[in-house]
Amino acid sequence: MLKNKLTITLIFIAFLIPQDSKAQSIGVSFSYFLPKDGYFSAPISPFSFRGLGFDVTNWFALETGITLYRMSGLKVKGVPFESKKPFVGPNFTFLVPVEGVIQIVGSSQEFKLRGGVFFFVGAGTKLNEGNIDRAIREYEAWDVANSNFDFENHPGWGTHFGAEYVVYFKDQFGISFGANYFIGDAKLNLAGSYTGFEPLQGLTTRNVEFQDSKIDFTGFEISLGLLFSNQ
Repeated sequence: MLKNKLTITLIFIAFLIPQDSKAQSIGVSFSYFLPKDGYFSAPISPFSFRGLGFDVTNWFALETGITLYRMSGLKVKGVPFESKKPFVGPNFTFLVPVEGVIQIVGSSQEFKLRGGVFFFVGAGTKLNEGNIDRAIREYEAWDVANSNFDFENHPGWGTHFGAEYVVYFKDQFGISFGANYFIGDAKLNLAGSYTGFEPLQGLTTRNVEFQDSKIDFTGFEISLGLLFSNQ
């Protein structure tokens, strides 16, 4: 299953980059993701390739890439017992941005404004049952709670925007500093049951299904990249 998803992703990237086009730049980036109400996450080196694309005009380009993240924890929305702590994670997440880039190019420096859509899919996803149980205890005002949930792992997508500053040395080698903000989600379909002790009714079990539950892929990505230009 994971192999098929990765193959589809790589084919998708290949079709986005015309074979007869002149590559604007290629590089390897070291990125870190700070999700909203989640845990700090880092990429799995060297599986992060960004800035793959071509110039449409002197000031506008199309770019894509792929990053494999080891996500420590992501928020879940669409449940009544939402929390400031993540309900999903850890997992492996493939992130593929597709973006338009407005670029201001100098003799040795570049400033880029970028925005577009992105796609992501998780693999080996787990639920953080400890954080879920604590949120249920607060929501139900119980002293103890124990949950048993299942979920569906779906690809997700969203929009993003950001900026990048590049300094080139000897025309061919450059260092980039960038930041992006991602806003997206993926269907989760959290369903199952949870049990706790209610003072008036004693031991209580609730069977629930949250069809609107989604993984919340919202947060900042901060990156440092090494770029190699053929211009």
